[in-house]
Order: sequence, then C-alpha cells, then structure tokens
Amino acid sequence: MDASQENPLLQVENLRVSFATDTGMRECVHGISFSLRAGEVLGLVGESGSGKSITSLAILRLLEPTAQVSGAIRFAGANLLELREAAMRRHRGSSIAMIFQEPMTALNPVMPIGEQIAESVRAHHPRLGSREIRDRVVEAMQQVALPNAAARYNDYPHQFSGGQRQRILIAMAIVNCPQLLIADEPTTALDVTVQAQILDLLAELRERHKLAMLFISHDLAVVSRTAHHIAVMRHGEIIETGTRSDVFGHPQHWYTRNLLAAIPTMRTDRSHPLAQIAAASPA
Repeated sequence: MDASQENPLLQVENLRVSFATDTGMRECVHGISFSLRAGEVLGLVGESGSGKSITSLAILRLLEPTAQVSGAIRFAGANLLELREAAMRRHRGSSIAMIFQEPMTALNPVMPIGEQIAESVRAHHPRLGSREIRDRVVEAMQQVALPNAAARYNDYPHQFSGGQRQRILIAMAIVNCPQLLIADEPTTALDVTVQAQILDLLAELRERHKLAMLFISHDLAVVSRTAHHIAVMRHGEIIETGTRSDVFGHPQHWYTRNLLAAIPTMRTDRSHPLAQIAAASPA
C-alpha cells in the first residue's frame, strides 16, 4: 500500500506546552497539530525560540516535570501522553529515537563510543549477550559509514571529528531500528561539505529502514533538500503547512515569504542587503 493511503504513524493534535514562571504558567506551544506517515519526512522550521525543540521533547515526554502538556500525541494509534512512564521508556530509543543537537555535549566524554551506543541496546534487549550487543553496535557504526568501526569501538568522543561524532549520534539513534526518527538540528555547526554528507546519510537510512522522520531546523536550505512536507513555526504556532514545492514555490504566509527572502541564492543582488524578518505582519 502506498504511504499516502496509510494511517499516520505520528499524529499530534492540539498540542499545548506551558512552563512555570515567577508570574504563573506561560504557554510556549499554542495548540499545534500535524501528522507524519511511515517513510515520510516532515520538516519543522522556524527561528530559534519558535517552539520546535520543545515540540520534539514533548513527543518523547522529556520535558521538565513542571511542564504542563495537553492535547494528544498519537504514535501507532496510542496516545503517548496517556502512557505510564514505564511504557513510555519502552518507546524511547526503540520505536522512537532522537538525534540531539551538539554531539560534543550529547556524548559522554569519558565513555567509549561503542559502550554509549550499546547502552541503548541493553536497555531494550536485556537478554542479548555481550557479543550480540557488540555485533549490533558495530553494524550500526558501519551503517553510518564510520571507518574501521570494529577497531574504533573503544575510542572516545574527542578522538573523532565533528562530522564523525554526528554519525555516532545517528548510529545511537538507529541501532534499535526505530519507526520514527526525530532529528533536531542534526547539521548544526558542521561545515557545508560534512553537512551534505550527513543529509545524504539520513536519506539513505530512511530509504533502507523505511523511517518516518521529523526533521527540525532553522535552515530552510537544508530542509528544502530533505523534507517531503513542511510546517513553519512562529511564536509557538504552526502558521503554514504544505508540500515542499508548495511552501517553497508558493508561500502563503507573509512570515514564510520573509524567511525565504532572507536566504541568499546565486541570483541574490549583492548590492542590496538581504531581507529582514519582520517582527509583525507588514501593514
């Protein structure tokens, strides 16, 4: 069956997230809704502070305990917000995995990278023996094209380049063959050559494993070559959604048009400054 005819793997309905402040609860995500089918990539884009990462952490229920989350987050038919914590832990790192920002801070600097990847396998497959776990880890390292994977199992994060550390995080995310991969700014701080390699790798892994992917980025150029559908966030709201061709070719919202106008291209007139993103709707 074609993916477009299947029920959504992930369906977020009227999601609201609030945090405690000195003056009471402050809502940061304002009733957003979107869906994602198996094998699809949804690009969630917007400026820093628009609520993209909060949304991803809400899906995995990794927000601080004082956060208030309402609405529904349905994954494979189950509302994740209604699950007990033990049931939610079975999803994290198994059926739903996340690639976090900043690999140097996401990785433990004093633990070999093979053991860091192995922790996720042990958590979800406690009956596997040490040899089977090592084999799974090495296979994941090979899938993300880390050179000499078996020989580097016991190396530490500082012994790898920035692009290789990002590959380690991706290996950690895919080692248990998830159905949904959340990639939160996976190419931040990488140079354009390494960035292209990581994007190609993610596309290859998505095809190989039939992954659904929520791709979060402030970089529209990156999202344009990655996502099938786009959702544009601003101030905790989704203000425009559509296919990649619709959003990039025929943006409907003034904010989306401003975002696109602020991106330099080969046709940009270098004698004029780039468009600025207005704080409010133009008159």
